[in-house]
Amino acid sequence: MLTFLALTSVALLGIVPEQSQAIVIYTGWERHALVGSDIRLSCSFFSWRWTSEDVTFSWTYRPDGSRDAISIFHYTGGAAYLDNKGPFRDRLEFVGNPGRRDGSILLKNLELSDNGTFTCDAKNPPDIVGRPSSVRLLVFEKVPIQAGVITGAIIGVVLGLLLLIVVIYYLMRFLVARRVFSLSVSKHGKKKKEGSQQRQLWTPPPLTCYPLP
Repeated sequence: MLTFLALTSVALLGIVPEQSQAIVIYTGWERHALVGSDIRLSCSFFSWRWTSEDVTFSWTYRPDGSRDAISIFHYTGGAAYLDNKGPFRDRLEFVGNPGRRDGSILLKNLELSDNGTFTCDAKNPPDIVGRPSSVRLLVFEKVPIQAGVITGAIIGVVLGLLLLIVVIYYLMRFLVARRVFSLSVSKHGKKKKEGSQQRQLWTPPPLTCYPLP
């Protein structure tokens, strides 16, 4: 009876509980970095609602070869809580902007043991239903061969195109100069031939000899 009266009151007053909608979370797919460098792991989300003051971000880390994930960062109530005991102690910094739906973190002075999967989860109440997004971090002592080969190939293609452009440019200049020279020689030869023909057509009058008195 009480439940019926409560529902009736809600209907009469037009009070409808706010329904939550799905939230979509975005991170990168895979990031590469060198030992000793820093890297930013981005996390953002899409929600149909305005950014809530109660927005939250959470990051977890699962090392390669491990099944268990550990919490390394949490943002809630306008405050960021960093990992002070785990593997990223003193090496993690919050660089996001919750007001712009950015929950990115910065990992400093990377080590080979940092290889693993980082998962970001975000909530924008009342939108709290969504699938966390993960990004895999690969740390190398030096640039991977595959990356070096791709970079070298790109540089080679660019240099090849520049060389081809230079060759075409000078070839066009040579052809134009050759054409101009040919026209100049042809025009000069034609004028010379016309002058010779005019000299051949003109003959001086015969000389007449008279006897002396």
